[in-house]
Amino acid sequence: MTIFLVLLSILILVLLIVWAKVNPFLSFLIASICAGFFLGLPLDQIAGSVQRGMGVLLGDLVIVIVTGAMLGKLVAESGAAQRIAGFLMQIFGERYITWAMALTGLVVGIPLFYNVGFVLLVPLAFTLAYQYRLPVVYVGIPLLAALSVTHGFLPPHPSPAALVAQFDANMGLTLFYGMLITIPTVVIAGPIFARSLKKIEAKPLQTFQAEVRPESELPGIGISFLTALLPVFLLVSTSILNLNISPESDFAPLVRFIADPAVVMLASVLTATFTLGLRRGYRMPEIMEIYTVATKDIAMILLIVAGAGALKQVFTDTGVSQVIAEGLSTWEMHPLILAWLITAIIRVCVGSATVAGLTTAGIIAPLVTTMNVNPNLLVLSIGAGSLMFSHFNDAGFWMYKEYFNVSIKDTIKTWSVMETLVAVFGLIGVLILDLVV
Repeated sequence: MTIFLVLLSILILVLLIVWAKVNPFLSFLIASICAGFFLGLPLDQIAGSVQRGMGVLLGDLVIVIVTGAMLGKLVAESGAAQRIAGFLMQIFGERYITWAMALTGLVVGIPLFYNVGFVLLVPLAFTLAYQYRLPVVYVGIPLLAALSVTHGFLPPHPSPAALVAQFDANMGLTLFYGMLITIPTVVIAGPIFARSLKKIEAKPLQTFQAEVRPESELPGIGISFLTALLPVFLLVSTSILNLNISPESDFAPLVRFIADPAVVMLASVLTATFTLGLRRGYRMPEIMEIYTVATKDIAMILLIVAGAGALKQVFTDTGVSQVIAEGLSTWEMHPLILAWLITAIIRVCVGSATVAGLTTAGIIAPLVTTMNVNPNLLVLSIGAGSLMFSHFNDAGFWMYKEYFNVSIKDTIKTWSVMETLVAVFGLIGVLILDLVV
């Protein structure tokens, strides 16, 4: 009955958006209130749950998304993105550009939080597609597949890192096994799947597209890469410092402060303001106008993400995740498949990969010692399940739809199918490794 009510709430959301043509943000608010009512949340707590969900998710994302949009806009307007795109095209050529995007997403995605990587690298995909007249979804999907896989499979991302600790797994071994599964999964869900997407119509936000400039007006390749990927360099270096510095050290709080994604993004924007702005002849009012335009264009994205947070919080407050997980934990099947299936169902119902992964861990953890299963592979199995079929209740679904400006139908045909491929082939990889190790 609980699953039926969750599906009914999601159906209301879908009908409001697709059939009634209601704005997605308003649709989320209505669906969240209906879900709270259906699932027995006290009436006087429904509004508070909705507000808390919006606040929690925006609290985590608003600085990252806004500063990422600012950085992406300046990188595009200054010609730095064009310089990077040209460099990649020289190395890989137009024929292999999807492989270049997948490799970029894989390398950058290991240390970078998914949302940071998304707002940083999507403008690069747009620039490549615009400059070389390539279908934008064809170019972008391999990049996002790589970012998604690293987010779900590999420490130090929040969910896999927490699962490693909860199952007493070995982080280094999990990372090694994860890379073995990640590479073929990215290849299948990225460049290979992208071949079928060349006819998908997309009109990306203009804020991330700049006119092609003469070669003489472009910044150098060194400063372009350094500025655009400064968040990556900062997060990698602080991650290395975290591993080699004692938690009791006087410098530990400073390192943790600098490593925070919001601080990293702010520092990157300030650096770009100088390297790609003031240093190249822009006046400060011109730079601030670029930033203002960037934030205007992502206002609706922020609201839609907030709406997804509201629905997720209602599901969390009503205990839906726990009820579903406990009901499925008694099923008789291979423990790795069981963990994947529980996570996948919670993910489809609740929308959050992290919530799905950690909820499953709470159910599976007491059974690990009796299931005779490799804890490192269990982490990866749950990670794969947490990426299953992203749809209307996932903030990532809406970020993709709004940034790429594609229809609901095409978002499902591209983004949702890509995430499903990642989940399914991730599980296949885990099961093959289980036979070997």
